[in-house]
Formats: sequence, C-alpha cells, structure tokens
Amino acid sequence: MVKISKEAALNYHSEGRPGKIEVKPTKPYRTQNDLSLAYSPGVAYPCLEIQKNPEDVYKYTDKGNLVAVITNGTAVLGLGDIGAMSGKPVMEGKGLLFKIYGGIDVFDIEINEKDPEKFCDTVERIAPTFGGINLEDIKAPQCFYIEERLRKTLDIPVMHDDQHGTAIISAAGLKNALEVAGKKIDQVKIVVNGAGAAAISCTKLYVALGAKKENIVMLDSKGVITSDRDNLTPQKKLFATDRRDVHTLEEAVKGADVFVGLSKGNVLSQDMVRSMAPKPIVFALANPVPEISYEDAAAARPDVLISTGRSDYPNQINNVIGFPYIFRGALDVHARAINEEMKLAAVNAIAELAKKPVPDIVNDVYHVLDLTFGPKYFIPKPIDPRLITEVSAAVAKAAMDSGVARKKITDWDAYKEKLKQLVGQETKLTQTLHATARLHPQRVVFAEGGHPTTMKAAVQAKQEGFCQPILLGNPDRLKRVASRLKLDLTGIDIVDMRADKEQGRRATYAKHLAEKRARQGYTFEEAYDKMYERNYFGMSMVEQGDADAFITGLYTKYSNTIKVAKEVIGVRKPYKTFGTMHILSTKKGKYYIADTLINRHPDEQVLADIARLSAHTVQFFNEKPVIAMLSYSNFGTDDIGSPVKVHNAVEEMQTEYPDLAIDGEMQLNFALNNKLRDEKFPFSKLKGKTVNTLVFPDLSSANCSYKLLQGLDPDTEIIGPIQMGLNKPIHFTDFEASVSDVVNITAVAVIDAYVEKIKDKK
Repeated sequence: MVKISKEAALNYHSEGRPGKIEVKPTKPYRTQNDLSLAYSPGVAYPCLEIQKNPEDVYKYTDKGNLVAVITNGTAVLGLGDIGAMSGKPVMEGKGLLFKIYGGIDVFDIEINEKDPEKFCDTVERIAPTFGGINLEDIKAPQCFYIEERLRKTLDIPVMHDDQHGTAIISAAGLKNALEVAGKKIDQVKIVVNGAGAAAISCTKLYVALGAKKENIVMLDSKGVITSDRDNLTPQKKLFATDRRDVHTLEEAVKGADVFVGLSKGNVLSQDMVRSMAPKPIVFALANPVPEISYEDAAAARPDVLISTGRSDYPNQINNVIGFPYIFRGALDVHARAINEEMKLAAVNAIAELAKKPVPDIVNDVYHVLDLTFGPKYFIPKPIDPRLITEVSAAVAKAAMDSGVARKKITDWDAYKEKLKQLVGQETKLTQTLHATARLHPQRVVFAEGGHPTTMKAAVQAKQEGFCQPILLGNPDRLKRVASRLKLDLTGIDIVDMRADKEQGRRATYAKHLAEKRARQGYTFEEAYDKMYERNYFGMSMVEQGDADAFITGLYTKYSNTIKVAKEVIGVRKPYKTFGTMHILSTKKGKYYIADTLINRHPDEQVLADIARLSAHTVQFFNEKPVIAMLSYSNFGTDDIGSPVKVHNAVEEMQTEYPDLAIDGEMQLNFALNNKLRDEKFPFSKLKGKTVNTLVFPDLSSANCSYKLLQGLDPDTEIIGPIQMGLNKPIHFTDFEASVSDVVNITAVAVIDAYVEKIKDKK
C-alpha cells in the first residue's frame, strides 16, 4: 500500500498554483473581435437562440460537458462531518478524476447547509448551469432523501456516487466472481456487513441482478438487521431478515457464499472465512484497512475469490472505473436522468470488459501484464483505456433505449473514436507504466544516491511498489540528506562502493571488466580504480546480476556516461550504436522521438541504427511504428549536408525492411500533416498512415524539439529518455529531471529488466 506523508500531501495541494483544478478558455480571445464575439455584443445572439429553444443551451454553452460535484461536508471520506469547506480538497480531486478519465469539466460546489430541504433548494436553483450533478460525501440517511428528491425535480442526471459508484463496480465484480466460482446469483447466500449508503445501494443492485432478498443478511453496528428490531430506517427495513437464528457476523457468514464488507477493518476473521461455503467470495471494501487482509483471506481458504478497495492487490473495487464514464455517456445524449437501466448497462459493460484480452503496454510477445479472466482478474483495472469507450457507449445506448435521452447517437464507431480522442493519453500512459512495473518489482541502482531528486524518486518508487531501490553513496551522508528531506529510507539498501567492506565486490567487478576489455588495453589495476566511480560500479552491479537496472545522469556528463556504458555493458548486437527516445503524450496522441541524448552528429549508418532501434522500441510498447526520417528539406531537394545522410539511411532501411512504414527525408510539417504529405508526395511509403515515430537528423534538433514542446505545453507529458540498444537495462536522466521524471524512467527500467529476464528464460 502506498504510504502518503502529511507533508507530501500538503505540499502537493499547496505548491505552485493552490488546489488541483482550473478553468481554461476554449475559444480564441486574443483580439478585440474575439472578445466582442465572446461577450458583448456577440454573446446576445446565442442568448436569444436559447430563449427561443432551451435545448440550444447544449449547442452554444458547455452545459453538456459540465458536472457539478456537490457536498455539504457531512461524510467526507473516513473523516466524518468536517464541514463543507473542509471537504473542498476532496471535491477538487473528484473534479480532477472527471477531467482526466472522462474529459468532463467540473465546478466543485460546497454548500454550507445540513438541512436536506434547504440543501435541495440550493441545488435546484443552480441546476440550470449543469448537464449533470454528482453528489458526494453526504451522510446517510439524508443522502437517500436528497438524491431521491433531486432526481424527481431536476431534468438532468443526478447520482450520489458514494452509493451507486461502489454498487456498480462491486456488482460487476460479483457478477464475474460468481461466474468464476460456477455459482448462480439467485441461489447464493450473501452477507453484507454495513448498512450505510454504499451498502444499501450495493445490495439493491445485487437484487436487480437476480439475488434473492431471502438469501441476504445485512448487519449494522448492532449486529444482524432483523425485522423485529425497533426504529429501523426505511432503507434498512428493505433488507431486514425474518431469520431468528443469526445475530452476529460469525453466525451470519457460516455457510455463506458471498461476504461484502462496507464497514470497518479487521472484523472478518480467518475462522469466519473457513466457515463459508466452497469457493467463497469475499469483498473486503473498507478503506484503508479492509475487513480482512488479502493475505489472511487467501491463507484461510486457497479457493477464495477476493476483492478489496486497494490498488496493491488484484480485483480492486474503485469508483473511478465507473463514474467518469457513466456521466460521459449520460452527457453525450443529453440525458434527463441516470436510471436503473443505465446503471445495469454500466455493470454489464464493466463485467464484459474483464473477459476481453487486455492490451499490454509492452509487446504482446512478452506478456508482462498477462491478465486473463479468472480468480486474480475479474474486474478491469482502473487504468484500462477501453473503459471510456465500452462503458460510456453502453450507458448512452441504455439512456436512449429507456427514453431519457434528448439526443441520439447513430454512428457508434464514430462515437467511440471521438471518445478516444477526447481524453489525452498522458495520465493513462504513466499510470499504465507504473501498474505494469508494480506487477514485477526489480532491484534498481540509483547512481546519485545523495541527490535530493534521486532520493525522493527512489522512496516514491518503493512506496508505489515497483522498485527495490539501491542508493550508491556514503551511508552517513545519505541519512543526513534523508533526515533533512524528511524521507524514510527504511527498506532501502545503501551501498558505499568506496568502503573497505566493498573490496571483494570491487575486485570481482574489476576482474570481469579487465577480462572483457583486455584487447582494448585494460589492466586489472586500471579497472579496480574505475570501480571507485559510481557509474562503473553501478553498471557492474547490473552486469554481474547483483541488481536488475541502473539509473544515472543527474550529475554525470553524458559523454562520460556513454563511454562507461559502452565499456561495461556494451551495445546489443547487431547494432553499432545505442540511443535514447522520449515518448511525448499529447492530446493528438503519442509520439516517439529519437535520438534525444546520445549521438551528436550521426552519420547515415548511425541514423539507420537509430531507426532500427526506434522501430523495435515502439513495438516494445505494443504499437506499430510509422517512422518519418526528418530533415530541413524534402526528398532530395538538397544534395549536400545532413539531408543526404538521412536520404541514404532511408534507402538502406527500405531495402532491408520493405514492410516497415518508413520514409524521408522530409520536413516535420509534412510528417505530421497526413493530407499535406499525401497530396504533395503521393509516392511516399507513408501515404494514408499517421506518423507516430520521428527520427531527427542530429542530437541538437531532437533534443531542442522535445524540450520546446515541453516548455510550450505543460499538458504534454514526456517520458524519457528511454535507452535503446544496450545489453542491459541502463537508463539515463537529464540533469534537470524532476522527481516524477525519475520515477517514470524507473518504471520503464523495471519493465525493461523484467523483459530481459523473460528473454533469457526463452
């Protein structure tokens, strides 16, 4: 489980621009004419059109893509009634999730009102602004009344996510878990521990899927909810049992097929799990501590199927799998409500998605993710990029079929394509890299162990669960730095390559290097001296199997690092050189940029190698390379200088790899503009194709290009540099790299190291 310190959380929310969201204009505003169109006098025309036809508000404003995230702060996370203003960071966070996963704009609204009637009055008065309302962190039982009233009085979708989000995801999980277990929902005995908003909504949805009320036992803090109890709320009465033979959780779970926990941590014992029916299903959803730990449940019953709310275990029940896409589908058809049909459509779409082959971030050959439907995977991962198309489309269609849609979608393929383009892949790519690396943690050596950026990145990578860090440096100094930075180095190895106790390892590494480089004049003594340098020692650790990957570059000059890498690790055959690539995740898609770091003035042979390496690396990330070899001229219009080198490299690549989509030399605008390129150069091998890989003619142009984009567009996420062509996972950082940059490249290094191990086994 990721550990978050108070200091780190407060810094995250306060540093730079306070908060997590902002409003950005979507229309031109630089000229007087622009401003006159945006406001007076031009704005009067859409106002009058909306007055004539209120439905035109969706045509001329952002209403159709705007959701209000509303709370009164009476049930904020696990913090309770802390007040409306105190809940604002959570509402901003929800807005951020809406935007990055669903492309939906959000205003967070904190209403300082606990009276349900007055709260509803306020929401009803501001509702014309929005296309949908997401109620959040409102305590039970008031939340039931508030949602029910607003659904009746408003003509836009209203959903209390604390109730229905968990219900929809857990229902999809339960549907699939029962299929894995070979059980039918109308026959299983279900125990629900907890009777709050989420528990009530979950159980209602299970009944809608076919569960029998007489087979359900629900418990609250007083024990089993029986029909003879006094002062039951209407919601609890729905699931009060007539049984008189069960009073405690221990009695209720005996012989049960399903346990759903929405209560508090550590209330379900191993003995209780052992008492359940064969192939029991345990959804321990209390956060941050589940009703029973994943390890304890699995140890108690090897046949158990487990879900938790935690990301560090399989089958996470996470509301983000649902709410952005449910609202997305509802908004896109201008729905008047989110009804039961739409919720069930979301359940079925999520459940079906888990049965489909999972796209691997790494080439399918290596099966790094290797997620197949079964006990360890019956709920899609929150980072699955297919959720927006599958769930949103299912919800939109259900809205149309059930009669609550104002707008119809006729071309579903075009709609899904639009959804893909709507949400940029920047966050998805990083999250997928981290999630993939987390499946196979590796030992990573960090050369500059005492650098604050390195140390913070190492600690974060360990906290996120994909790296066992090894810091090179003096232990006393590193501990002083950690103390100053308030970092916990527990469980992180520190290796002082200059300490006397490392004599044996230095000698072993030196002996190997001297033997490897004997014909280049190396002696043991010279090699031994080299092992006092962090890059020689760290790379030797990887070369000799004492670590799996190596990260360097914050201190060292690239010229030195390149030299050491070639001596210690060596270039992978059949290449004559190695290079680096940066991945740019933009709203237009992902672009692979090479060579950004290593080869300053490549000749045509080096350019051809960079193209080969780039093709291999793009395939590694499970994409088909479409490569443009760039220059300042197009197709032979200049017969001197770098265009000639690029021209000859392209000729060699097209001869050796006739099926590879590669062409050049060409200018960057022709590479990125399909229509312009195809009209001007119809003979190009790239005709009809969208370029995703750009090979630059020299280091200056490649390096400047990606840094220009990084500087001009902060929304463009850049991952790299990614090493291409060395025999081992040795990766580099820029000296100006941020903590997140180093963490991202560490994730790439971990995946790289794991793939190397798979290849060695083959």
